[in-house]
Amino acid sequence: MDRIDHIADLAGRLMLAAIFVISGIGKIGGYAGTQAYMESMGVPGILLPLVIIVELGGGLALIAGWQARLAGFLLAGFCLLSALLFHNDFADQTQAIMFWKNVAIAGGLLLLVANGAGRWSLDARKEAR
Repeated sequence: MDRIDHIADLAGRLMLAAIFVISGIGKIGGYAGTQAYMESMGVPGILLPLVIIVELGGGLALIAGWQARLAGFLLAGFCLLSALLFHNDFADQTQAIMFWKNVAIAGGLLLLVANGAGRWSLDARKEAR
């Protein structure tokens, strides 16, 4: 692989991770509001700590390239589940766009699952040993 491929792998992981890390931090800062929103959509608010762990933990794992295939798989499932639960009102154009955004992110994560984190990752360091 060329250097540009390594840069693209790292940049792709960072870009995919950003939305999860930022969202996880935002949910901590707006805990009560997020919990109320989840409950208004029929999702038990008690699951919010798990959501935060998935977003922050998965996002940080992608950044580091640690267990990236597993993290990508779990986050892809999270995106699809979130799309189905929270963005299923296709009469609302914004919600339809959010649905397809989640599907697109899941697709990018599945490419990561298929191809791995790349050379500049903790996964690659482990494999090199």
